[in-house]
Amino acid sequence: MKIVLRPGAAVAVAAVSLAAVAVLWWLLDRPLGIDSAVYRAAGFAVSHGEPLYAPLSDLPGWAPELPFTYPPFAALVFVPLVALPAQLCWGLVAVAAPFAVFLVLREFTDRWWLVLVAFGLQPVWQSVGLGQLNLVLMAMVVIDVLRLRGSRFGGVLIGLAAAVKLVPLIFIGHLLLTGRRADAARAAGTFAAASTLGAVLLPGDSVRYWTSAVYSGHFAEMKAWVGNQSWSGFLARTWPEWPWLLGFAVVFGGVAVLLVRWRHRAGDDGGALLVTAGCALVVSPISWTHHWVWIVPALGWLLAAERLRSAAALAILFTGWTVAVVPGGQGRERHWTVWQALAGNAYLLTALAAGLFLLARLARSAGGRYAAARRRKVSGAGVSG
Repeated sequence: MKIVLRPGAAVAVAAVSLAAVAVLWWLLDRPLGIDSAVYRAAGFAVSHGEPLYAPLSDLPGWAPELPFTYPPFAALVFVPLVALPAQLCWGLVAVAAPFAVFLVLREFTDRWWLVLVAFGLQPVWQSVGLGQLNLVLMAMVVIDVLRLRGSRFGGVLIGLAAAVKLVPLIFIGHLLLTGRRADAARAAGTFAAASTLGAVLLPGDSVRYWTSAVYSGHFAEMKAWVGNQSWSGFLARTWPEWPWLLGFAVVFGGVAVLLVRWRHRAGDDGGALLVTAGCALVVSPISWTHHWVWIVPALGWLLAAERLRSAAALAILFTGWTVAVVPGGQGRERHWTVWQALAGNAYLLTALAAGLFLLARLARSAGGRYAAARRRKVSGAGVSG
């Protein structure tokens, strides 16, 4: 008898397996989920009236003393985690991961087996291992942009995602670029309402966050680390940032605007969304390797376009080996050889190469339209003559 594993069953098996790991690790009292432990500790600080942007008192003994760097509204969302042990908090985030990956991929390709392949990619397995929310936030954005178009709830998920972690604010601009002004207004309104709720319930923490904690010194100290695959991280590893940082952000942002509008007009809303996501990863001051979960829908987009070799090469590149083979930490990135610099900045360089490739296609397309218009004009002049 032939056994066929359907997409829903495969996702369920993955979720159950991750839940079993969480329970087992809890019973064995073993470390699990550094970032989800920070989320839980932030919820504890809120529920016990402790400062949110100070050393967290309820971190487990095995967790490093990491600061909470999200907006106050996010800490309110994390309060229910206090009821669970740290390992089971990780389990909640981890169980959501396969469902989030599946919801994202179904908008780009019908090759559902990519859900399983995705867990071999560093941004995915690292997000799961840390207990990070990257996959869930990405799913919220993808569903909002590609599934809720024309819905009265369009923009709401983006607004909520941005209230938890500020980077999704860029997708409000994406909504505007693609002509969805009402959705952009709802996204901005949702973000403002959630942030206001955080300010009302946590006034002191909100003042501290928006005036100082948002510029976390923790990030500044680690900007040059190989794990930061943004343009800012690249510059911190190579030469002084100014004025290169701002100038590049303006130029790259302008190119991204052109590409988003081009892909949207071509009916490729998935491609347009990936351009915006890529722009966010490149221009953000910090883009840790686990933030690059957008590689998952990028692979789906390539497979849908039958670019199998490109998809395979990209998947191999994002397994994490490029970061593993170079010396990192304690300033060693500043002494890389040329080959080490190419490997150590591979995620960023891939995004830049993709942008140049799309820009070349846009230029070729515009040139073709111009040449066709010229031929029609010459032909019309000949007929009238």
